[in-house]
Amino acid sequence: MTDVQPAETSREPGSRPLWRSLLTHALLIAFSFAMLYPILWMLSASFRPTEEIFSSTSLIPSQLRVESYPEGWFGLRVSFGQFFANSMVIAVLSVIGNVVACSLAAFAFARLQFPWKNFWFALMLGTLMLPYHVTLIPQYVLFLNLGWVDTILPLVVPKFMATDAFFIFLMVQFFRGIPKELDEAARMDGCSPFRIYWKIILPLSLPVLATAAIFSFLWTWDDFFGPLIYLNSMQDYTVQLGLRSFIDATGQSNWSGLFAMSILSLLPVFLLFIFFQRLLIDGIATTGMK
Repeated sequence: MTDVQPAETSREPGSRPLWRSLLTHALLIAFSFAMLYPILWMLSASFRPTEEIFSSTSLIPSQLRVESYPEGWFGLRVSFGQFFANSMVIAVLSVIGNVVACSLAAFAFARLQFPWKNFWFALMLGTLMLPYHVTLIPQYVLFLNLGWVDTILPLVVPKFMATDAFFIFLMVQFFRGIPKELDEAARMDGCSPFRIYWKIILPLSLPVLATAAIFSFLWTWDDFFGPLIYLNSMQDYTVQLGLRSFIDATGQSNWSGLFAMSILSLLPVFLLFIFFQRLLIDGIATTGMK
């Protein structure tokens, strides 16, 4: 008689037990919910009556109140649509300025030869460690003498002068990964440095340009301190200053309108990340690779 060996369940190498996978996913879901709870609570608070907002931690409102959105949109002396338009103009101009100016500066550091290039590059990187508040007063005095205070010029014009060293460093690392043989071939065909930048470097650098554009938009859209310093007229307020206007230290604050407009202010950031997520990941993942 031949001995019958019991069949052993084969498991693929590297596979994990089912209970461990379920536990891992359960923990990830729990942590994700904990991170999203403030946003979910804010969304729920935008549909609650004002007297119920701070009296309950539940995510389900007792009654659905959609009036908070029109009240928040038209609840101030200036329509909230004006704040959105102001923020969008400043953000778009900042994106254009950062992408154009920083890419030109990065091209010079990565591809051109000029005296003391390494020194100027190190000096540029040193500005990353310089706090914004150190240069705030000299900049304010300069813009005040130019008559730019209470306009968007102090928030936009510096972006066209390659003042964001982080984006220059990011692009330099990406440009160094592009083969220099392309530049040499273009020079043999009679291309100038600017034509090499425009026809060769920029088309091959779409991921890092998109990354710089996305971060520029996010940082400008969320900026509160800059507009607070330079903008005085409510007609010129950005979204962040408009949200602050709902909180009145001497009277009654419109909390439901504040949370409703806060939810709307997150939509451009959310949509930007959804539509350009792939370019953002590619730009960060390929930066610095040879």
